[in-house]
Amino acid sequence: MIFNSYAFVLLYLPAVVILYHVINGKGYFMAGKLFLLAASLIFYCLNDAAAFPVLLAVIAVNYLLSVLLGKIGSVGIRKLVLCAGIVFDLCTLIYFKYLGFFEGIMNSMFNTGFSVKEAILPLGISYYTFSQIAFLVDSYKEPDKSYSFPDYALFISFFPKISVGPIAFAGDMIPQFNDSIRKKANPDNIAAGMVIFAAGLSKKVLLADNLAPYVTWGYSNIDILGTTNALVVMLAYTMQIYFDFSGYCDMAKAICLMLNLDLPDNFLSPYRAVSVDDFWKRWHITLTSFFTRYVYIPLGGNRKGKIRTYVNMFIIFFLSGLWHGAAYTFIVWGLVHGTGITLSKLLKNRMARVPVFLRRAGTFIFINLSWIFFRAPDINIAVAFYRQLFSLKLIPVNIELVAKATPDEMQFIQWMILTGLDRTPYYSGCVIAIGFLLISVFISMYCKNATERLAALKLNTRIIAATVIMMVLSILSLSGVTEYIYTNF
Repeated sequence: MIFNSYAFVLLYLPAVVILYHVINGKGYFMAGKLFLLAASLIFYCLNDAAAFPVLLAVIAVNYLLSVLLGKIGSVGIRKLVLCAGIVFDLCTLIYFKYLGFFEGIMNSMFNTGFSVKEAILPLGISYYTFSQIAFLVDSYKEPDKSYSFPDYALFISFFPKISVGPIAFAGDMIPQFNDSIRKKANPDNIAAGMVIFAAGLSKKVLLADNLAPYVTWGYSNIDILGTTNALVVMLAYTMQIYFDFSGYCDMAKAICLMLNLDLPDNFLSPYRAVSVDDFWKRWHITLTSFFTRYVYIPLGGNRKGKIRTYVNMFIIFFLSGLWHGAAYTFIVWGLVHGTGITLSKLLKNRMARVPVFLRRAGTFIFINLSWIFFRAPDINIAVAFYRQLFSLKLIPVNIELVAKATPDEMQFIQWMILTGLDRTPYYSGCVIAIGFLLISVFISMYCKNATERLAALKLNTRIIAATVIMMVLSILSLSGVTEYIYTNF
């Protein structure tokens, strides 16, 4: 049961929001919190029952360690407890996510046949592992601050963020669960949440899922792409991953808003960025925040000279790439961005004199090119894609790509074009496919993001009508349920 499913949209979400506010409305605040915890655990079980014991085990172990950090007086022992907790969390993550990857490296390096039993990949393990490491570090730094076990369990398993983030911090989330002011149902928040949820669901269902066929076809037919088709496929993936991930985060933020809770922003129109540095202040903001707070600053940050600063940044982006997946492509993608952000900082003063639209265009091109490593299943395929992209084969858009990329919902528009212009389906398909892609680019750059929309939101007939239309169109398109790209990370 994922966000973009009939069960979630029509049953689970309305039931949780209504029952939560009914329980709190009767003054049973503790019961309301326990209800949210139960709803979150049920959500996890429905999505990944096999990994449910893993989630419970890591919650219990980390909470126990946090209690010990608050009670032990010896600094040395507290450091040992903290290190033990971080090692436990990282080993858990490595076992479930990276063991096969490291097995392959060992076998390649030493020409061995070492083999391990493949483990399941628990839903959300990359996200809740980082949240738990942050929690342990904060517990070490602030031993006097403590939380109850239900509070901590709810923080880790909270259903809006458990599967695809964002990476939240206990100090930001847990106090909200106990804030009496947030217990009273707020009709304005519920209405605003519905508006943002509809926009996020539309991003996923109407945009990302309709861009996916471009990408799937392209990476299945690299040898015949040429420059033209490679450009279309590359741009389609750039749009797909943004609408897919930001759409989820918008929905997560909207759900929290309906419950009178706040999630941290994770996207602020990243394709408007004027540098790679600026991009990472707008894209997956909570991941950047985690690495900055718990890795970059402890490594010395920018306090130990320029060379050390740039080394620290490369370490961060190496880890960021590895966090995304157990493959060389993700590591290369991270190092490419490490190079990009280093150049961005080195040339900051010179680039300030360049017109904004040129800096934005250059950054957008860089991001597009880097996504190829992110999407390709291996290095060889990524290299093959680059060869096609820079082959200068300006061939027509492939007819199969046009057929795959023409959404079913657009068939009526295609019929109108054919009726009015008497052209073959290929040309009308090209108009629709390329037009849809360009509209997606426009939306990503010039339409308001969720944060801007909330800040300026004033409910009126136009907003309500647009929300209803987006919800109806999205619900009608839910039959082709697809997972979120970042669920696999």
